[in-house]
Amino acid sequence: MIEESKTPSRMRYLIPLFLFLIMAGFLLKGLFMDPRHIPSVLINKPAPEFNLPTLYDPEKTVSKESMKGKVWLLNVWASWCGACRAEHQVLNTIAGMKIVDIVGLDYKDEAVDGKRWLKQLGNPYTEVLVDKSGRTGIDFGVYGVPESFLIDGEGVIRHKFTGPLYYPDIKGTLIPLLEKIKEGAK
Repeated sequence: MIEESKTPSRMRYLIPLFLFLIMAGFLLKGLFMDPRHIPSVLINKPAPEFNLPTLYDPEKTVSKESMKGKVWLLNVWASWCGACRAEHQVLNTIAGMKIVDIVGLDYKDEAVDGKRWLKQLGNPYTEVLVDKSGRTGIDFGVYGVPESFLIDGEGVIRHKFTGPLYYPDIKGTLIPLLEKIKEGAK
């Protein structure tokens, strides 16, 4: 009878050990994951509906419907975002290449700050939309700025870039995706 009472007391020490090992395994796996590849349920699905005012003319609005027929890159940014500053020269380079229209989504920002930012760093965008409340960003599943979405002529999201775009992303990901989209449109 004494032997039976020792067994449960040993088990109560093993259960936390097993739980710790399981949690440590998940944490270890996370160390080897790329934080820039956060999966999005919106890939290969229609982009969310939106109708937003533009930064330079708040009376003018741009909607998902008005973008139909165009392949475009939606870049979610804000003047208060340090990583957006790091990415901005890459966006200017893409704009200079004229390979895709870039639409900026000024996320939870003040219009005066957004305008100042673009005046200082250059404006790579064909349109700059204002998402003052952040609702459209939420609809797109934005975790944080910057994020960019490649959207085809049918309004379907084909790729999501999480975090800043870097020069290798242009040749390694963006151009091949644009070629694939153009092939599919033929």
